[in-house]
Amino acid sequence: MIYLDNSATTKPCAAAVEAMTQMLTTHWGNPSSVHGMGVETERKLKQARQDVAQLLGAEPDRVFFTSGGTEADNWAIFAAAERLGKRGKHIVTTRVEHHAVLHPVEKLQAQGFEVTYLEPDENGVITVQALEQALRKDTILVSVMMVNNETGAVMPIEKMIKSVRRLSPIALFHTDAVQALGKIPFKAKTLGADLISVSAHKIHGPKGVGALYIKKGLSLPPFIRGGGQESGLRSGTEAVPAIVGFGAACAAMDPAREIKHLTHLRDLCREALADVPGLVFTAPAGAPHVVPIAIPGVRSQGLINCLQDHGIYVSAGSACAKGHRSHVLQAQKIAPELIDGAIRISFSRDNVEEDIPKLKAALLDALHRL
Repeated sequence: MIYLDNSATTKPCAAAVEAMTQMLTTHWGNPSSVHGMGVETERKLKQARQDVAQLLGAEPDRVFFTSGGTEADNWAIFAAAERLGKRGKHIVTTRVEHHAVLHPVEKLQAQGFEVTYLEPDENGVITVQALEQALRKDTILVSVMMVNNETGAVMPIEKMIKSVRRLSPIALFHTDAVQALGKIPFKAKTLGADLISVSAHKIHGPKGVGALYIKKGLSLPPFIRGGGQESGLRSGTEAVPAIVGFGAACAAMDPAREIKHLTHLRDLCREALADVPGLVFTAPAGAPHVVPIAIPGVRSQGLINCLQDHGIYVSAGSACAKGHRSHVLQAQKIAPELIDGAIRISFSRDNVEEDIPKLKAALLDALHRL
């Protein structure tokens, strides 16, 4: 098997699996309990928070665990609107966001908020100029993803934040960094974002756990009310096995080495596939792990099925939008015949150079068969 769908999810690393197994079989106490078993579980939870914070470049007390990137996005958006809704009703986001951002924003729009959707350029990137033209004094929230999950386009987040601070001083800045953590160098403490969403299963951790970074000094209303866990902001007994697995996955990462390896595979892949008949790259090289391609006249599902016959796994854009034409590629104004033949190749540290000639051979076979 050659797994090339790592933007959808990654294989849990050995360190994460081992840590989770230990929590499920040995340290399975409630971290809120005051007896020895609870105290030991709480210690493991604290260590995991430190490990996630280390990779994120954040203070541990600013990392709040969630059920995943989707919840973190929802929390950031709804909490920002609740906190600042009396000072303004304008929100800025983009046409290429994950639905975990777009759908909450649409709900706020239905409740009376005004939303400006930024369009990407021909490369799939949201420009600083486009953002600056949309910003207003009553803008209360800007949400722009750091890396697009379908095209790998990298957004100029740091420059965007500076523009927001200058032109819309009351606004909070949120970035969905689910596809960026461990792949794009940034540190939460110095980036300047108010809110950052991340997820474990994109970095060889378990599914069902993520985190929201909340900038020091920013007070947000609770997202889930109950027993007061996560500093009273996200109540509910913590999913400790998953959280500890998340922490172990973060601790096991060597970002510099990983970025170098992924960038090499991405560039090698683009070079190898450049002479496949009819093949088009739907975006230039961006994030180190994503190569988006399309073949006009050949439908995505047919390509996926043929590649699967060779033991190679890819996806047609976002795994969360199966059966629907990509809103990201539509926003990028890609021709419909290209969108219908689009697939996404995405690498992880488990991939090797030898995967690429096998992928090319399988694509050529798929073209012959289809």
